[in-house]
Amino acid sequence: MTDSPPTTKLPAQSPPVDPAETEVAGHKASAGTARLSWWHGDGGDGARRNLALIGVLLILFVIGAATRSDLYSNPDWVWANMLSILKLASVVGVVTVGMTFVIIGGGIDLSVGAIVALAGVWCTTVATQSFGAAGMIFTAIVVGMAVGLVNGTLIAYGRLVPFIATLAMLVAARGLAAEISDKQTQISQNSTINGIASNSLLGIPLLVYILAAVVIAGWVLLNRTTFGRRTVAVGGNPEAARLAGINVKLHTLLLYVLSGLCCGIAAIMLTAQATSAQAAMANLYELDAIAAVIIGGTLLSGGRGTIVGSLLGVIIFATITNLFAINGLSTEAQNMVKGGIIVAAVLIQQVQFGSLSQFFRRNNRLTTS
Repeated sequence: MTDSPPTTKLPAQSPPVDPAETEVAGHKASAGTARLSWWHGDGGDGARRNLALIGVLLILFVIGAATRSDLYSNPDWVWANMLSILKLASVVGVVTVGMTFVIIGGGIDLSVGAIVALAGVWCTTVATQSFGAAGMIFTAIVVGMAVGLVNGTLIAYGRLVPFIATLAMLVAARGLAAEISDKQTQISQNSTINGIASNSLLGIPLLVYILAAVVIAGWVLLNRTTFGRRTVAVGGNPEAARLAGINVKLHTLLLYVLSGLCCGIAAIMLTAQATSAQAAMANLYELDAIAAVIIGGTLLSGGRGTIVGSLLGVIIFATITNLFAINGLSTEAQNMVKGGIIVAAVLIQQVQFGSLSQFFRRNNRLTTS
């Protein structure tokens, strides 16, 4: 009788890990850390930054009251001036909502101003105006989304760098707008469209209501839907998002279509304000939108940002413009101040999300260990 060889007990092997489950677990862990440490964690960062931006608005108000006390002593003028600032910020604000999604998703769109111009020119052609207000609105939105679709296709499936693809579209869209309009200003003859800028509801301009509706829709889309969570995931780490089952290319394409949609809406608003459209309209809107997004706390590298912060960034720039106008200061000085604010915001981001974040993460690890 032969003895059987001794059996060796192999260690139990763990089942394969699903990347999607790993990502969800990571999100739950980070959310728990944020709840345990509101100040040091990421959970309260958006609220702290938004409060800081509101503080900047209050400082600008105090500066205005100190420099033009004759105007700010009149409550009716103050209310009318606030509505004027919101009206001034409305068009760029709508464009900025779309830009916020693109930058959070890890991209950038330099063609938004040109898309607004192309959509505005296209919707004010004689043929389009013959279909009435509905036809003009439909045309502007479709043109904006179509150009966004081209941008997204070139970037997601053509693998072009977003900077290069949208820069090329900036030139192409402006050229097409000039070709369609024959380099002439096209007058909007539709009273319904023109009334969007001149009419008010309960004393508040319709443009402000449109801005509020787009901001609320953008906030819900970013914070309360799967699309918003996927946008943050794609911008934060595209490879991890792909392993988690997200179609990164399709989602990137949709982000640029969303930006084009916002440009189409903005084109109708700007056409209503000017009662006309031309190829040179919405000049440098891309820079205003990007600057507002940066001021609002969205990282240029993607993966983090808020709609409310971007809105506050737009209002801050509109308030600065208004402040310089009522004090009779030059546009050149205003642009220098805006440039300084942009540089300061980027430096703050580098410090806040660089060395300080690493310090707080080390501190949290030492505390929990």
